[in-house]
Amino acid sequence: MGFALLGSLGSCVSLKDSHQWNVKFQSFNLKERFGVGFKLVTNFKACNLVRVSLCKNEFVDFEERTSPNEVRKEIEQCYELIHRLGRGVVYLGSSRMGPGHPHYSQTLELSREIANLLDCTTWTGAGPGLMDAAITGALQAKKPVGGFKIGREAGEWSTSNFHPYLPSETYLACRFFSARKHGLVDAAVRSSNFDKTAVVALPGGVGTLDEMFEILALIQLERIGSELPVPFIVMNYDSFYAKLLDFLNVCEDWGTVSKGEVSSLWKICDTNSEALAYLAEFYDLPFPDEGKQETELRTAHERVP
Repeated sequence: MGFALLGSLGSCVSLKDSHQWNVKFQSFNLKERFGVGFKLVTNFKACNLVRVSLCKNEFVDFEERTSPNEVRKEIEQCYELIHRLGRGVVYLGSSRMGPGHPHYSQTLELSREIANLLDCTTWTGAGPGLMDAAITGALQAKKPVGGFKIGREAGEWSTSNFHPYLPSETYLACRFFSARKHGLVDAAVRSSNFDKTAVVALPGGVGTLDEMFEILALIQLERIGSELPVPFIVMNYDSFYAKLLDFLNVCEDWGTVSKGEVSSLWKICDTNSEALAYLAEFYDLPFPDEGKQETELRTAHERVP
């Protein structure tokens, strides 16, 4: 007979009768373990109920879930990787937009130019699609790359904990989504004025939106960026996020967000040049030649079949 039990010492819980008498209690407080004694009193005349009385003078062992400790250990591994490679720009984006997609070439160019501009580590989910484009751009700039990988991304049919070409010491294969998210957030947090970091949200689906709005909420609630602001850029390539932005305007009309609240938390950019100019101004850096950027972008588009 298996059941969940919540109650204080001395309380009674009535359960339906069963042929099995093995009862397990589990603590919901991982910091303070406790055991409870119990006695079973059967009253077959009262609808075959079994009464369980909790008392203080006996001890019953219980099974403890191990996943919290495993998550904590994986989060610590994420922090160790960030400490070793350095914080930088975190890219969130679709795993399905491959090299044949125009957004892939735009992302590659953007990642390469931002890596050169900020001279920092490029962080991604170490997956395919636009994550791969961001990695490739940073490698072309000869800047460090780090990642937090999961076994299978959306659109993939097989599971793998290994990246096809990144050295194993530059990424971590995460079992838990919560640990991966901790890593992606911490990689963008600025701990000093010398840190040049950013979050760049590229076109994407459910996973990208999940990560985008989690980081947006953390910035909104000043859980990150309260002392040293972190630029949050949304790349609205080909008006990809136009309807999402319209929906957020509707939220303002309904009063679920304040007027101008969301727009103050991130920067919407339609082109790479706009994003680079914003970062250069944010960190008071020389802005690259805008004409050169647009020429390179057109050349990249011409290379895509």
